[in-house]
Amino acid sequence: MTPLIAAKIYAACAALPIAMQIALTLGAPLGRFANGGLHPGVLPPIWRGLAVVQGGLLVLMAGIVLAKGGVLSSTLPKGAFGAALMLTILTLIANAFSPSRPERLLWTPVITVMLLAALCVAFL
Repeated sequence: MTPLIAAKIYAACAALPIAMQIALTLGAPLGRFANGGLHPGVLPPIWRGLAVVQGGLLVLMAGIVLAKGGVLSSTLPKGAFGAALMLTILTLIANAFSPSRPERLLWTPVITVMLLAALCVAFL
């Protein structure tokens, strides 16, 4: 696999939680799939705001991985890719150990693929 393909896989997988964060922001009753299932239905307003932040962060992370993989022509700030990789690892850990079973089952495989793709970008 080339870094170019791996970066595209990362971005395609990131599109899934990005879509979820958009849905949560707009009031979809999907809280059981996010934030440990703390709010199983529609998120309270403050948490909907945090969904915007989480979605934006995921977009930024995907852009960084796409740039590092050569899909986007961009000069990355020093440490940007490392930060995106670290956030991907932390996201995987958080989802894998979430108290919400639906969140674990949905997001752990997706974030695992994202991490593997990011590692391919880093080391290929």
